[in-house]
Amino acid sequence: MYPSLAYRPILDLEQKDKDKTEYRNFESGSLIDRVYNTYKLMHTNQTLDFVKQKHSEWSGCGHAQMEVMEAVISLDQLVDESDPDVDFPNSYHAFQTAEGIRREHPHKDWFQLVGLIHDIGKIMALSGEPQWAVVGDTFPVGCRFENGIVFRDSTFVDNPDDKNPAYNSECGIYKPNCGLDNVLMSWGHDEYLYRVMKFNKCTIPEEGLYMIRFHSFYPWHSHGDYMHLCDDKDMSMIPWVREFNKFDLYTKTTELPDIKKLKPYYQSLIDKYCPGVLKW
Repeated sequence: MYPSLAYRPILDLEQKDKDKTEYRNFESGSLIDRVYNTYKLMHTNQTLDFVKQKHSEWSGCGHAQMEVMEAVISLDQLVDESDPDVDFPNSYHAFQTAEGIRREHPHKDWFQLVGLIHDIGKIMALSGEPQWAVVGDTFPVGCRFENGIVFRDSTFVDNPDDKNPAYNSECGIYKPNCGLDNVLMSWGHDEYLYRVMKFNKCTIPEEGLYMIRFHSFYPWHSHGDYMHLCDDKDMSMIPWVREFNKFDLYTKTTELPDIKKLKPYYQSLIDKYCPGVLKW
């Protein structure tokens, strides 16, 4: 049996499709084989050396130039193979998340924008990166893989770092309370989009950038793992990540939004915080 993997915070949003307890079910369901295979590849190949290589390849933002809305809409072409909850293009999830935040936080326009753009780092998959290097829950590399990681008990057997004594202790290459800013996470869309936002000097507040960077770090924000690596900044930011996570998770329904109707409003937010053509 896998460890308990469902994160179910209290959230009073109308839900038409399924009960809150049915989200993030990594034990059964019609998509489970696809999901498991994606994580098996991820947990085999995401090593410290691999992550450093991907930082070198992508952090310079020299792959493409496009506007943010163009990146959002490009996710029409992507179905996230790690997601057990939905089987429709990621672009719809972007607007669902943003609209959920807009209903609950009507005066935090930057928070709404984060809801819209949080997954657009997945455009890496449209440029040839395999989904196991783009999507899914993230976790630190260079230290022990903790039990809160999805499928921890069965998917790391072929990861060389799991057997390396330099990396498989509690802190590994890090010092206690060094801060997540100083920890290398498994490579994926979170870290990539954070790097894009910083590279292009976008003006989203720090809380929003933190949500972007760590929203997929479920072992931490949902299971309490890796707290020994956190500093005061991390502990002050985790409530923001958890607040964001409610909308990221529970707005996934088969009732798809009218994107054409919503685009003008969200374009105004893009123009305010990350305008024009960005480097990716």
